Amino acid sequence: MVVLAVTWMAKVGHETEVAALFEKLTEQSRKEPGCAMYQVHRHKTEPRRFFIYEQYKDDAALEAHRTAPHFLQFARKDLPRHADRVEGHLFEPLG
Repeated sequence: MVVLAVTWMAKVGHETEVAALFEKLTEQSRKEPGCAMYQVHRHKTEPRRFFIYEQYKDDAALEAHRTAPHFLQFARKDLPRHADRVEGHLFEPLG
């Protein structure tokens, strides 16, 4: 299992566009065979801050996600127009 935790910050006034892009990305990512979980969260008091929690069965599944057409379109091309990626961390379970 590989876990990816990513934080994005919407540019001022672009929160609606970012949420819409994450809806599309979520729908497509959850269809990937190696994706165990893909959940986008919005901060309760900072509506511009988004947190994505992703689980993949292995490194190959994560790489497949990163090269999928929907990821390239929404995360690499569209999202950076409306938000900045603040941080991203890879984790693996203990034991």
